Amino acid sequence: MNRDSNYRIDGKRLWGALMAMAEIGATPKGGVNRVTLTEVDRAGRARFAEWCGALGLSVRADSMGNMFARREGRDPARKPVLFGSHLDSQPTGGKFDGALGVIAGLEVMRALNELGIVTEAPLELVNWTDEEGCRFGRAMMGSAVWAGVHDEQTIKALRDADGVSVGEALTGIGAAGSAPARAFAADAYFELHIEQGPILEREAKTIGIVTGAQAQIWFDAVLRGRESHAGTTPPDARRDALAGAAEIILLVEATMRERGDAGRGTVGRLTVHPNSPNVIPGEVRFAAEFRHPDDAAITTVASRFPEQAAAIAQARGLDLSLTPVFRVAATEFDPGCVALVRDACARLGYPAREMVSGAGHDAVHVAPRVPTAMIFTPCKDGLSHNEAESITEAEAAAGAQVLLDVVLARANR
Repeated sequence: MNRDSNYRIDGKRLWGALMAMAEIGATPKGGVNRVTLTEVDRAGRARFAEWCGALGLSVRADSMGNMFARREGRDPARKPVLFGSHLDSQPTGGKFDGALGVIAGLEVMRALNELGIVTEAPLELVNWTDEEGCRFGRAMMGSAVWAGVHDEQTIKALRDADGVSVGEALTGIGAAGSAPARAFAADAYFELHIEQGPILEREAKTIGIVTGAQAQIWFDAVLRGRESHAGTTPPDARRDALAGAAEIILLVEATMRERGDAGRGTVGRLTVHPNSPNVIPGEVRFAAEFRHPDDAAITTVASRFPEQAAAIAQARGLDLSLTPVFRVAATEFDPGCVALVRDACARLGYPAREMVSGAGHDAVHVAPRVPTAMIFTPCKDGLSHNEAESITEAEAAAGAQVLLDVVLARANR
């Protein structure tokens, strides 16, 4: 079956579904709060499953709560083509981060049903569990377990700030399925996502053809000093864990800036104990992450940053525990899948440019297991992980149209 220019998604229907999903966990400032494995996440999953069921898709979940909605193909012996993203969000997230990829995938299924098209290979739309990592401290958690990057039982033992484990949260909302959370044979994986950066908008490009993703390393840090009275403890008797953390945070920023415009370094979470205005902090916990397109740059950071942070702690009489908890090599997506995205943009007449993803995505974990590519759409001012995150109806429709094109091309090759 050849691709046909009349095979179109319904942009208004897609936009309506995006807005309907955004009602679940809606925030007063126009964003969403669908933190993973909460009751709000459960409601989002239920709506997704309901929509899939109405299309005749069979929905299953694995033991990590990853959801797979299957549309059978003409040849059941062929490996399925996967596509999707995630429905969970940051606590103050936007409507489109992750959700665009899932809901656009749903629109692809709707369009195929409407057009009466049966693909040669089966299709499976995926909703990955906990891409954001804001609750349990492990981003892309569901895809990481599926791909064998993390051990399932270790991940299920992780706890949130209230002491609830991943395993308990999965059971609590009924998200865990009976299928094992491990990679199965698949022909390809495509993920549509907003860029979460300003490049496409600045260059007036409709689509980003994503060729790969940056290398990353995350550290968990615990810095311990001594709690003492803020009014009676002189400077030379202080072991202030927060002051030490502040210096290490500036080290993170300096490490980022040393690597030029491509460098990234962030401390986005900080917990201070006892968190009292008149007590010198005795313990600080924080997470530090670094990203760069070049593996060698991250290797250098992995070696030097712990030594430099330890020197700061020692000079201040503090004890530092610094644990690397997450490292991903720079990812190169499958050339054949990337070529399909490139060809689709040319055929559909969309201005496009090739780019490397600055953000981590489930596709990064899937790529070593399954031929993978990503499709980016612009977002206003490059803003994401923010309730003001915004895209246009036309941008969403263009991304979904490219997704339909590449899925058809791959499934019918």
